[in-house]
Amino acid sequence: MNPFCKLSLAALVIGLATVSVAQAQEKKLKREQLPPAVEKTVATESQGATINGFATEVERGKRLYEVELTVSGRSKDISMDKNGKVVEVEEEVTMDSLPAAVQEGLRKAAGAGTIGKIESLTKSGKLVAYEAQVKTGTKRSEIQVGPNGERLARPQ
Repeated sequence: MNPFCKLSLAALVIGLATVSVAQAQEKKLKREQLPPAVEKTVATESQGATINGFATEVERGKRLYEVELTVSGRSKDISMDKNGKVVEVEEEVTMDSLPAAVQEGLRKAAGAGTIGKIESLTKSGKLVAYEAQVKTGTKRSEIQVGPNGERLARPQ
């Protein structure tokens, strides 16, 4: 294969990879762009909160809508399906509000890293995990533990 063909093939592969990543990213929306059922859930769930924005993305082949809220100074993101059914809630929590086993599990998973923002992760009304942002030197990562602080078999 000549150098021009190799270069063209590489450009094509990079282009396709860029398109697939772009499709997986969130797209910002305005409130008036939400489906009526989603708008109804947003109106109910956002009472007493500040609405920071809306987004949509396709996750595992299903379109989800997200409202980003601030409640009592903490972030809360609610994901819904097109029918307005709440699928997932990520809610910021403090380390000292967590059970001792969860605190220990997060510290163990973070190792030498510094734990930043922590969120509870609820799916279909059930607490499934806690996730935390971790900074180790200049590297940033995310860790998760189960509702009792246990190591998870796979990320939620």
